[in-house]
Amino acid sequence: MPSTCLVDSLTDGPPTDVRVRLTEYSEILDLSGCPQLNEASLLLSTLPNSYFANLRWRKSLESFLKNPDDDERHQEQISHRTLPILSFESVKEIDISKCQRLDYKVVIKCFSKSFPSLRKLRAAYLLNIKVSTLLELLLNFRELTEVDLTVDVSPIIPVQASVFYSGQGHCLLSSITRLTLEGRSDICDMELRSISRVCESLCYLNIKGCALLSDACIASVIQRCKKLCSLIVCYTSFSENSILALCASISMTNEHMDINSVASNLQTLHMSKCEGISETSLLNLITHSQKMKSLCLRDTKVSDSVLCEFPGSTLEALDISNTTISWMALARVISRNPNLKTLKARGCKNLLQLEVDGRTDNFSPLVSGQEVFKCLSKGSGLEELEIGWGFSYFSFESLRPAASFLRVISVGLGASLGEDVLKLLPSTCPLLESIVLHFQEISDSALTSVLTSLKHLQELALSYCFGEISLQSFKFSMPNLRKLRLERVTRWMTNDDLLVLTQSCPNLTELSLVGCLHLTSDCQPIISAGWPGMISLHLEECGSITENGVASLYGCIALEDLFLRHNGSGIQKSFLLDATLKFPMLRLVSLDMCDAKEGGFDVPEEKEEGRSLSIVKISRCKSDRCSLGRRAAPMHRETLVMLWNGQTLTKTLLKQRL
Repeated sequence: MPSTCLVDSLTDGPPTDVRVRLTEYSEILDLSGCPQLNEASLLLSTLPNSYFANLRWRKSLESFLKNPDDDERHQEQISHRTLPILSFESVKEIDISKCQRLDYKVVIKCFSKSFPSLRKLRAAYLLNIKVSTLLELLLNFRELTEVDLTVDVSPIIPVQASVFYSGQGHCLLSSITRLTLEGRSDICDMELRSISRVCESLCYLNIKGCALLSDACIASVIQRCKKLCSLIVCYTSFSENSILALCASISMTNEHMDINSVASNLQTLHMSKCEGISETSLLNLITHSQKMKSLCLRDTKVSDSVLCEFPGSTLEALDISNTTISWMALARVISRNPNLKTLKARGCKNLLQLEVDGRTDNFSPLVSGQEVFKCLSKGSGLEELEIGWGFSYFSFESLRPAASFLRVISVGLGASLGEDVLKLLPSTCPLLESIVLHFQEISDSALTSVLTSLKHLQELALSYCFGEISLQSFKFSMPNLRKLRLERVTRWMTNDDLLVLTQSCPNLTELSLVGCLHLTSDCQPIISAGWPGMISLHLEECGSITENGVASLYGCIALEDLFLRHNGSGIQKSFLLDATLKFPMLRLVSLDMCDAKEGGFDVPEEKEEGRSLSIVKISRCKSDRCSLGRRAAPMHRETLVMLWNGQTLTKTLLKQRL
């Protein structure tokens, strides 16, 4: 209900049923995921009961809410003079993430008076909150230290835009130390520089997926924010200039600093998919990172010679996935960092060989892998492991002394565990919460051992695994399981089998099924009734699930991520329009033209208010026929990506399948 309508519907007494309960002892206000919440409900929650006894107060409230775009000075005069807003000084933290109906202008004015001691504000996945609003937040909340404005990261990295900076007058410095702008594809160089001018005390900066930011801008921010110790720059233009800024010497006149550069003080650096960085620059950065605790070099061109020069001994998390790193370099880093708790090394094909002095020695990969895991066993215990090439039963045996505290294990292409290792997991790793297996051998007996013994298991993913498994593996009660992915491993699954799954795993919030050819449209009500709290649902090549439309899925009103592809050509043309109404939390949608009943889909209006849908991907396949005249299996042709960043709707046509 709109704010003005809510006010009009108020009775004479205090509207207790639409207000949030706040007391003088409240410290945390968590309103995340309340799509029905609007600014009127918040404002009513901060007004005393006596306010509703006088008709004049009601009129002033209506005036304030009905005219949010009036002159700002006039707004302040009305609200401060006529609205007796209460102050809750104990409130230190507020979360309004996914509350799409809030008018941030009214909310900021209300919060600034009601919560003067606010330290942390999380407003993630709100497209109507612009990055430029952050400066207004800083002016109204002088004690604010942490802000999170995360949105979904765009699947596309657009061409770099050139933005010129225009200087501004002197601004009062903010107390902000943690700033998260992840996925904000609308932020440009000028805005980030303006923010950095008043946030010189920043210790943590997350600009992952902010694709419009230039390398020069990121470098400028680093030069200004000399206290940075955590930097998340994945999928950005972070490159040569930024590294020079990190490694440049610091001269501090106001206080003593025992560091020579920002890089030497960094404890966290995540730079996944940052391209265009030379080996010389990477070497310069690595050699300055002696205090590093969490380092992510995924999808970069880091080499053995660079990683071997890492001087740190306090590393707790290392991600070198999809790089050319070998066992030799990995063993050297691990031996110097005994407290390593997270190791991610999937997609590293060079882990199959050991290189020394530029040549390949004929050492067995088995031996080199064992040496690495023996190094891990000397530490305090591994908690998270992602591995692929070169990992085998013998590697796991070497790892066993360090695996007793393992919570997450992900094994991918190139590894060869065998079902014997799966059977050892419950006794070796009793604390496991997540198991992800790609291209591994599985069996009913091994899977049964895992599912019946690991009581803390919350995630199970089996993708493109081989071996025989049946429904018997899933008939056991698994109330703690939250995420389940069965991709190309349960071809036999029927509607009745899916019903059994809803009874065995009643608390699932994420489900992905691929290649379940016997499922029909009758499974939709099974999913809706069995998992009404489903947040993420991926269905691909699952029989004829969408042959008669998707109306029966509307019972999953909490859906945020929906993926439907090659499940039957019955999805209505108006589905995207209907989905924004039926699924108030929906942010991500992936469809395929093959499933369109009328050959296409209508797109929501660009300026639709209160929308949460930010990314839509629609794939199109080639319509080829085989030599016998029959229709061939669909082959991907192109993907249309529509991205709404809160200001503009961008449409991009790609050849890749996303």
